[in-house]
Amino acid sequence: MGWVTLVFAGLVEIAWSQSIKPTENFTRPWPTLLCFVLGAAAVYLLSRAMDTVGVGTAYAVFTGIGAVGAIVLGVVVTKDPLSVGRVAALALIVGGVVLARLTS
Repeated sequence: MGWVTLVFAGLVEIAWSQSIKPTENFTRPWPTLLCFVLGAAAVYLLSRAMDTVGVGTAYAVFTGIGAVGAIVLGVVVTKDPLSVGRVAALALIVGGVVLARLTS
């Protein structure tokens, strides 16, 4: 169950990362509130996952999911540029997350 919670925490982190920009430097109250709620939810879920998944592994997987999700959404939604180097970086992150799961 810890791994399921960890994946969900990573997905919430992706939503949190996307909620930062609409706050306009935390000057808009409702987007700012949403941003804080998503951030707190992500950390709470991460802490619950750490009940059964090691701290180092859980944090690495959590940040890996968040990084890959943020980059993919940036490319798909906001048309961020996609380069060979960026694809290689994503492949390394995904490989690291998979390896962490397989070896824990």
